[in-house]
Amino acid sequence: MPAYVLAKSLWGYALQKTPMTGKGLQRLEDELRRLKSVERPAIIRAIAEARSHGDLSENAEYHAARERQSFTEGRVLELEEIISTAEVIDPTTLSGDQVKFGATVTVVDEDTDKEATYQIVGMHEADIKQNLLSISSPLAKALIGKHEGDSVSVPAPGGDRTYEILSVKFI
Repeated sequence: MPAYVLAKSLWGYALQKTPMTGKGLQRLEDELRRLKSVERPAIIRAIAEARSHGDLSENAEYHAARERQSFTEGRVLELEEIISTAEVIDPTTLSGDQVKFGATVTVVDEDTDKEATYQIVGMHEADIKQNLLSISSPLAKALIGKHEGDSVSVPAPGGDRTYEILSVKFI
């Protein structure tokens, strides 16, 4: 899925900004820097080494290095595109009890009484293991615009799940 959406304007098409936290943007910029300064040179060395072995048609090292180069260059292009359309939103400048981008939301599953806390972030920085929930996820979509004390129903593979919003913070 592309990092941008083309929006029709009076003058043609314009790139639409992608919401992201400062931390998320920093992680992407760090990855881009690492790919350009570490991975690219390592791949170039691997290709040169493989070429020195002679016949490239049956050289597995050469083909593996070229495949790695292709993947890396694709990821570099993808990251440059994402970074160029990023709109950084600082959650600490937001307030209120309504769920919106950047909010840290504590919910309780009404069936299991299990509590969970998530921060709603951009789709390119989401990581459920770190409790970073993509704004485009079903749970985040259900939570957006709701307030503390509200219940939301979220479609899930095993049937709808119902969550109560315990707290909304902007940290």
